[in-house]
Amino acid sequence: MTGSRVVALGHYQPAKVLTNHDLAAMVDTSDEWITSRVGIKTRHLGGPDEPVDELAAHAAAKALAAAGLQSADIDLVLVATSTAIDRSPSMSARVAARLGMSSPAVMDINVVCSGFTHALATADHAVRAGAATRALVIGADKMGDIVDWTDRSSCVLMGDGAGAAVVVADSGPAGRPPGIGPVLWGSVPGMGDAVRIEGSPPRFAQEGQSVYRWATTQLPPIARKVCEKAGITPEDLAAVVLHQANLRIIEPVARKIGAVNAVIARDVVDSGNTSAASIPMALSKLVERGEVATGAPALLFGFGGNLSYAGQVIRCP
Repeated sequence: MTGSRVVALGHYQPAKVLTNHDLAAMVDTSDEWITSRVGIKTRHLGGPDEPVDELAAHAAAKALAAAGLQSADIDLVLVATSTAIDRSPSMSARVAARLGMSSPAVMDINVVCSGFTHALATADHAVRAGAATRALVIGADKMGDIVDWTDRSSCVLMGDGAGAAVVVADSGPAGRPPGIGPVLWGSVPGMGDAVRIEGSPPRFAQEGQSVYRWATTQLPPIARKVCEKAGITPEDLAAVVLHQANLRIIEPVARKIGAVNAVIARDVVDSGNTSAASIPMALSKLVERGEVATGAPALLFGFGGNLSYAGQVIRCP
């Protein structure tokens, strides 16, 4: 048995930016309406020539470069996504092909907005079990492809992007905190229909008030238990990176967790809700800007579709 740690991160967003003012020309909305309700100002959207696996591969290449590794060094590729192009080949297989890999294990994980934290835990478990030594964990989604652009309640929320982490085996000195702490995960199956991607073509829909009440009342104590499992208190956290759903969820949940000394990721303002991409993308930006120090503890906590959740405390690369 050995531990694992995140040694590098990367993120990528398409060049096209859609502002609230652009949306106001498309549906009955305004910058004031959107900002006051969800806190989002802009979001990035990929074009038809920018498939999800391309976004994922860009983020992965950036993470690999930051880790000083080649694609051949990776033996496990996990992609968290709910906007895969096809049932087969998988998104992870497509990304591996784009990166020129020869024989990695490949697996897609679809837990919608909490997909990345589920995938990160899966990579950690694989390393601990001796099934992998270096893993590439990616969250990537093109939510713009599944949004009804005539529905102002949902189209104002979504954006496209990808974030990636390189996870390696770590049998560091005794007493050093684990690079990736134990996961706490679960779901509320009876309320799974509160967030849906269904139909042909698939379209996103949610019961916004149900999701809001669940997230703001039920999730903070679970997030505090994540810290407890990691052996730290919320006051010890240097960063809190929640799923970037909207500011009306992020800010009250972060406040109730009690991480009074932490930087709170608010990438949703500039990127919108990017589903599985939101946590790795937000964390990558915090690290890139130097807002969290190497080795500092960060709480990652995903939640959303299936009314699922997964969280762990990691040490920042």
